This record gives sequence, structure tokens and C-alpha cells, in this order.
Amino acid sequence: MAENIQNQEQEVKQEEAKQEEVKQKEKQQESSEELGEKEKKIIDEIESLSVLELANLVKALEDKFGVSAAMPVMGVAAGVQPGAAPQAGEVEEKTVFDVVLTETGNNKIQVIKEVRAVTNLGLKEAKELVESAPKPVVTGVKKEEAEEIKKKLEAVGAKVELK
Repeated sequence: MAENIQNQEQEVKQEEAKQEEVKQKEKQQESSEELGEKEKKIIDEIESLSVLELANLVKALEDKFGVSAAMPVMGVAAGVQPGAAPQAGEVEEKTVFDVVLTETGNNKIQVIKEVRAVTNLGLKEAKELVESAPKPVVTGVKKEEAEEIKKKLEAVGAKVELK
């Protein structure tokens, strides 16, 4: 009986992997259809680079454009210096938000589906995220995008906060 359960779990994992692979291929096809020839050539060139060449390219782009390819730290909003308080009389309007799932509501399956659609997570990861609420679903997004995600999740019964 335990062997039967293990076989079923393996089948489920394989099915999830197949679904994720199909989703990735569809996403790649959609994004490549939106690109022009120039962008496709650039992507092809980047794919042919070695890891060292790619690291050098990223560093050069960071230097040239004054940006960072590093992921923002979850506790600190992008563009905000820790300890840097606004001057007296200044009102600092928040432009970057985290979408936090506080409760799943009664329709957990629909919430999981919506979290998958919003985050591109696999079924297992989305399920774990939803079950561990309260938890950030998306971090460091613009206000408009955060509000759109909040509306989608609330439409399926979840309770969501913007922080």
C-alpha cells in the first residue's frame, strides 16, 4: 500500500513537471512572437555566451546604465535606503509594494490557481505558499501591478494586503 502511494506521488510529480515544461514552452513561444528580428538575434547571441562572458556582459551593462542585476532584498523596498528617513515636511509616497496573502478564504484551489498565474510558480510551490499564509505572494512591484494582483486574488476569495 505504501508503495502504491509512492507510485502515485511520483506520477503526480511527473505530471506537474510536464505541465510546467509545457507552460514554459508556451511562454517562450509567446515572448518570441512579440520580439522583432533584432531582439531575437540579441537573444541568440546571449545564449551562445559562456558563463564568464555572460558575467562580464552583465557587469558592463550594470556599469553603463547604472543599474544592478541583483534581486531586491525582501525586507527593504527597492530604491529605499535603510535608515534614510524623509526630511521634515517631506511626504514620501511609496511606489513599490509587496502583495501579501493574509487568508485563503473558502476557495483554496482557485486561490492556488491564481497564485500560479500571477507568480509562474509550479503547483507544489503555489500550494505551499497559499497554505503558509500570511505570506508575500509578489514583492517589489509597482502600485498599479500590485493593485491588479490584489483584485485578482480577492476575486477568488482570498484576503490580500499591500505593504
